[in-house]
Amino acid sequence: MHLHSYRIKNYRRLRDVYIELASDISIFVGSNNSGKTSATQALYSFASGSKFSLYDFSSVCWRGFDNLGNLPAGGAEQPEFPSISLDLWFEVTANDLYLVMPLLPSTAWRGTQVGIRIEFAPRNPTELLAKFRAARAEAQTKAAALVKRENEKYVPWPINLTDYLKNELQNEFEFKYYALDRAQFDDVHNPHEGYEPLLLGKEPSGAAILKSLIKVDNVSAQRHLTDPVAGTVTGAGRSEDLSKRLSRFYKRNLDQRQEDHSALRALFDSEIGLNEHLADVFKDTLCRLSKLGYPGLHNPRLEIKSALNPATIMSSQDARVHYVLGDGAEALRLPDTYNGLGFKNLIYMVVEILDHHGRWVADKEQRALLHLVFIEEPEVHLHAQLQQVFIRNVLDLMKGGEEDGGVFQSQTVVTTHSPHILYERGFQPIRYFRRQNIGGEQTTEVLNLSVFYSQTPNERDFLQRYLKLTHCDLFFADAAILVEGNVERLLLPVMIEQEKEAVSLRSSCLSILEVGGAFAYRFKSLIEFLGLVALVITDLDSVKFVAAGEEDEDEDTDFEVPSAEADQPPVKKSGKACLPSEPGALTSNQTLIQWLPKKQTVAELLAATDDEKLHQAEGGNGFKVRVTYQVPTNVTWNGATASLRGRTLEEAFGLENAAWCQAATQQHVGLKLRGNPGTPAELASGLHKRVSGKSFDKTKFALGVLTEHPASWNVPLYIKEGLQWLASVVSLEQPAPLPEVIEPAAAVAAGDAEAAL
Repeated sequence: MHLHSYRIKNYRRLRDVYIELASDISIFVGSNNSGKTSATQALYSFASGSKFSLYDFSSVCWRGFDNLGNLPAGGAEQPEFPSISLDLWFEVTANDLYLVMPLLPSTAWRGTQVGIRIEFAPRNPTELLAKFRAARAEAQTKAAALVKRENEKYVPWPINLTDYLKNELQNEFEFKYYALDRAQFDDVHNPHEGYEPLLLGKEPSGAAILKSLIKVDNVSAQRHLTDPVAGTVTGAGRSEDLSKRLSRFYKRNLDQRQEDHSALRALFDSEIGLNEHLADVFKDTLCRLSKLGYPGLHNPRLEIKSALNPATIMSSQDARVHYVLGDGAEALRLPDTYNGLGFKNLIYMVVEILDHHGRWVADKEQRALLHLVFIEEPEVHLHAQLQQVFIRNVLDLMKGGEEDGGVFQSQTVVTTHSPHILYERGFQPIRYFRRQNIGGEQTTEVLNLSVFYSQTPNERDFLQRYLKLTHCDLFFADAAILVEGNVERLLLPVMIEQEKEAVSLRSSCLSILEVGGAFAYRFKSLIEFLGLVALVITDLDSVKFVAAGEEDEDEDTDFEVPSAEADQPPVKKSGKACLPSEPGALTSNQTLIQWLPKKQTVAELLAATDDEKLHQAEGGNGFKVRVTYQVPTNVTWNGATASLRGRTLEEAFGLENAAWCQAATQQHVGLKLRGNPGTPAELASGLHKRVSGKSFDKTKFALGVLTEHPASWNVPLYIKEGLQWLASVVSLEQPAPLPEVIEPAAAVAAGDAEAAL
């Protein structure tokens, strides 16, 4: 059995989110404030029965509460209150059915999934409204009896229903449990209209059923490990000494060991015996740790030693972690505070995971069928290779205790911002949290990359290999910029810095992908699936058609164009590079042919409108992709001005900065022509020959431009237009305002000191 999926409603920014999990490990990724931590905290809170506060409700629920509070008294219908709910769907086998009998909707049930809903909802909505109205009426009566003051702003508590629930939520709300019928839900587990789930009774209670099904543990990202100065005033309050954590782990495990009595005798015999005992207790843990890359080649190994009286080890923290440098009696032993934060974080996580897993196994008769462990940001303080080693081996840490015919199982969910962890695991475990702004409300949608993996067999392998070879930061970006090659990748950050009308991009999280005109279109499916904003900066790549039999393998460019006949493969053609002004010139750029704007001739490309260069999801809530390529620009040279366009970035740059590039001082840039072209057209022709020549070094050109002050040259017009478009659609999200703000005076009167501050 494993947790197949879960749906959260009305929890913080997770208005209505469906998350499907892998049976072994899932990886939650997304930009900051996209809801990854909320998705883990919601499940942990429901499974543990933790209390919710009003601030855990989505902002739209606050408006719903206040609308209910303003309803006139005496209404006939039962008011429908917003609630926080969690639907859990478990994948079960025939061997597991007897364990989930209370959740079967009927004796005729035939399926593989059972579900349970936990709802944090009002005990009695009608009584809640009556109590609120009575409290508000009483407060207003007493306030009205006060002597009025000039500019009176005092408003008594409760101002509205949300204000009332800030204090009374725990008294008015409770957990309710329901059994769900899979036949009444669609493919993504949305209920059919009118479906009412079955409320679970008291024997066994819903809470008891849930506890028997799943145990949820969390290795928090806020681990607060000590460093050598943790004893200072600034560091002591929020730190966890590694030795203390290991000591707690030891105390829990000691009672379960078969050699308890000999161990206790060893404690009294001698400190040497105690040290041997400690080494034995931690032998398996340190052995498992070694499989995750510690201590490694040049790092000191761990040793557990007695620091004080062995007789008190079970009641006080007298076992200390030491780091051993050297061998034998002459080895140097240092306290645990003298190791780096990275390895302390790794050791801490390993001990936490083993401890949680050990507690689950030790529950015996009360043991839940499934153990779900959330690990937040394991990459903290770890270098790239160690991050990959950890995620590669983390599942092995929780092996054991699952040998009961498959009845007991473990699952892991990792939340991360590390592209190195994604590199190691690939697409299929990824659950991508995408931020949305719908009607001014901040919400989240969760996308399952395993679905993308199964739906796009032609592109998935290329994309996965490409992202592994480069980077996976696409999943954490506000927007992506797809560029032709190394030159654009090197120059683009400087161009963004220089472009004043795109200044907001300096504060945006951008992922610049070097994909080439021949391959950029292969990112179309991934960008649209993820709902990303993307700017594609590419080249016209104008070519002159070469007839069959006249091809030159050394100089010609092969490309494909769509077949004139439907459902036929693309037609392969061959062309020779030429100026964009060449009559009948075509483009060999597959992005322009197959993606945007889907034009084949240079004339069509230059006539394309802004709308034809843009593709976005219906309704505007989703992906937005805009392509930009060389456009006509006025070039002034030797007193004459002409409208010209380049074939590539280098040509466009040379035309846009004609005088600058042809100056003797810019010889190192590589665009200086021999002689003096007489007209703008001759300049364009000369630049084309120079750039397309075999001796031209594009990287040298980019580095040459970077050595000059950016203010001395102009950004090519087509890139400027693209950056301005991107800046217009990418903006930092602002938090949604609360439905109503309590005035300071009212907050003080209500006893809400925090709100008053």
